[in-house]
Amino acid sequence: MAFGIKKLGMAGITLAAMLTAGTASADEPIKVGVIFPLSGGAGPQGQHVTWALDAMAHMINEDGGVLGRQIELLTRDDESTPAIGVSRANELLSEGVSVIIEGWNSPVSLAMQPVIARADVLDITAIAKADAILSGEGNPLAIRLNSSNAQDGSVIAKFIADQGAKRVAFLTENDAYGNGAQASIEGALQEMGHTYEKVAEEKFPFKQADFRVQLSNVKAANPDITVAINANEGLGMPAIIRQAKSSRLPGQLVAAVGTVAPSVIDVAGEASDGLIGADIYFPDVEPFASNSVNQRFIAKTQDLHDYTPDKFMALAAAALQVWAKAANEVGSLDKTQVASRIRGGEFSDTILGDMSFAADGQLDTNHYIFDVKDQKIVVRTSN
Repeated sequence: MAFGIKKLGMAGITLAAMLTAGTASADEPIKVGVIFPLSGGAGPQGQHVTWALDAMAHMINEDGGVLGRQIELLTRDDESTPAIGVSRANELLSEGVSVIIEGWNSPVSLAMQPVIARADVLDITAIAKADAILSGEGNPLAIRLNSSNAQDGSVIAKFIADQGAKRVAFLTENDAYGNGAQASIEGALQEMGHTYEKVAEEKFPFKQADFRVQLSNVKAANPDITVAINANEGLGMPAIIRQAKSSRLPGQLVAAVGTVAPSVIDVAGEASDGLIGADIYFPDVEPFASNSVNQRFIAKTQDLHDYTPDKFMALAAAALQVWAKAANEVGSLDKTQVASRIRGGEFSDTILGDMSFAADGQLDTNHYIFDVKDQKIVVRTSN
């Protein structure tokens, strides 16, 4: 009898939730879940991402919202830990969010994907890069804004080949993101037929901040190019840059795509001069500088948070913008309808200009090689 009462009670709760969702007032906000690291090594960057989402939410609401309703952001800290990310996702699902925008660390995203998918809520990965995110295994309707490891690997491999580098070393974050990024670079080098020797390979955990032992080993190998793959932009990547400079690492230090933002350079200081990297968005470089929607986004972020958005911030904001556009176009918050509009679809008048998505949900992107000079990112006009 107790079991039957419990089942009846749960059914009542579920029915009540369905009725509440079905009769939501036009005056009630649409809840948007946001999950990024807000503490720890990636905490500063995660905070910046939430600022950008806040700015975009203001823009969307100023333009009439989604389906005539305002949107409300519910933000959670995943602490760069998969189990905590899953817990935060469950919290937001219980709050009745219509979409979750997530994804700084690939292991966290991969852990959250099946949980969010089973709850029949749309999940958009803004930044995490692991190729498995788009495999369809954890989320059959996956969508990602940031470039993939495969896309990034081709860019770095081309740079290595163009430089004629024969002795290549890797400093690689030992997780789904880092190992995938290195594999993509090496795979692309092999595909283009560039002959090279991997003279050193040093692995480390995401939270590591002291790389003196690894750098000593790399230095002894005398590489032409050392590729640093570290998604811990608040701690790990600046530490690698500073310690590589102080160790007088031979050859050229190259940062993996998307791992060097202005905030990284601020922490690394003068040691960042001479660093080479690549990325897909720069607020004041064409084609973004003349994009009126992007300029409005920059102005709104500066007005609300006194900060100029970087690539990570732009990607998260674009994720929210594209979701809002898709929902308004299909006239529904239904996960499948909105995801189907985005995957394989095209969007105009966004902060990234004209955006197009592949059928697997990956945003198509253009990459730009840059140098760091006088602690500023200087994009090369010719790659």
